[in-house]
Amino acid sequence: MRAPLRVAVASAVGTTIEWYDFFLYGTAAALVFRGAFFPDYSATAGRLAAFATFAVGFAARPLGGLVFGHLGDRVGRRTTLVLTLLLMGFATVLIAAVPTYGQIGLAAPVLLTVLRLLQGLAVGGEWGNAVTLAVEHAPASRRGLYGSAPQIGAALGLVLSTGAFAAASAVSGSGFATWGWRLPFLLSAVLVAVGLLIRAHLPESPLFRRVDCAAPDLPDVRRRDRRTVALAAGAFVCPPAVFYVITVFGLAHATEHLGVPRQTFLTAVLLGAVLECVALPAFGALSDRIGRRAVYALGLGTTALWAFPAGILIGTGSAPLVQLAVGLAIGVGHAAAYASAAAFFTELFDTAHRCRGASLGYQIGALIGGGLVPLLTAALVAGAGGAWWPAAVVLVGSASLSLACLAALRETKDVGLADLPRLTGIRA
Repeated sequence: MRAPLRVAVASAVGTTIEWYDFFLYGTAAALVFRGAFFPDYSATAGRLAAFATFAVGFAARPLGGLVFGHLGDRVGRRTTLVLTLLLMGFATVLIAAVPTYGQIGLAAPVLLTVLRLLQGLAVGGEWGNAVTLAVEHAPASRRGLYGSAPQIGAALGLVLSTGAFAAASAVSGSGFATWGWRLPFLLSAVLVAVGLLIRAHLPESPLFRRVDCAAPDLPDVRRRDRRTVALAAGAFVCPPAVFYVITVFGLAHATEHLGVPRQTFLTAVLLGAVLECVALPAFGALSDRIGRRAVYALGLGTTALWAFPAGILIGTGSAPLVQLAVGLAIGVGHAAAYASAAAFFTELFDTAHRCRGASLGYQIGALIGGGLVPLLTAALVAGAGGAWWPAAVVLVGSASLSLACLAALRETKDVGLADLPRLTGIRA
């Protein structure tokens, strides 16, 4: 297998494992953690507390992007990817062993939060190094396609984590709430071992080997490219917002307030993730033909237009309509923007700063869109008596913000990675 294809496949496998671990927590937060770790709270307060621990992982992601992005730019992309996978596996397996509030009291949610922070650090460092390695190995005319490979890992991670929870939820009686939910977290140990075996044999980036990466210090990327990082972060607010509002908040809201069976919604998420696995490489290849910004805008526009119809369809409780709502939101709205983001963000920065710059833009946007937006959505919907329309308004607002930031960034499809550095990724 040629090196670019081998790196792309290995990146997809590694990110699949990382995102499997990260997404497990979101599903557990929606279905289990309120009762296991916040039993003394009301239903609404307990859900908000569970989502707050979920958001903690996003708060750690920019720090993970900075620290592991720095390592990726200094010691290499491949070595750093091994470290992030080890950290993620360690945190996820330990989550399976955390006692409940009824067993050790307040120490239970504290331990849970600490382990979620470690998950956030790991996934914060994973993305920038994985997409940089894939894009820097790719042929110049196919960077969008090859860069979408690590993004497929996110969709596959969602497929695996949702499937694992769907299987675990079949445990009868109170078994799921007491021990069944822990099984998918324990499975991570096996997946991490497979991922480490694959990553240990990856070739290092050829562009990284050619540059002197000893000179840059941590603040350098912020000083040289801070406007580009800020605009990239703003452009990325919407994709995680729609993803987590649908798959985490939507799961909790639909099952607890709208009467949608848990298995129905999990199946809808699973089908949406499968659709996204097919859509991501297609949108990545399309970005090689018509440009990153055009495909990215397609995803943002779809999210804005679909937000209100999706809420109406989910509210019907009909399995086919719920699947349609979730499938289009994830498989088109999220997929188009997410597929083009990999090559787009890496092309905005030079080789010596690429992991840090791309990671910071992506992870700051993820903190806002994936960590804060679902928490805000849960509070607004609770204040509106359980109506879905505040969630749709939030999604339209996030799409509008991201479109405005995207418009300020210039097209990067025809940029030569070896020709950098340049001063900015902002449009002239």
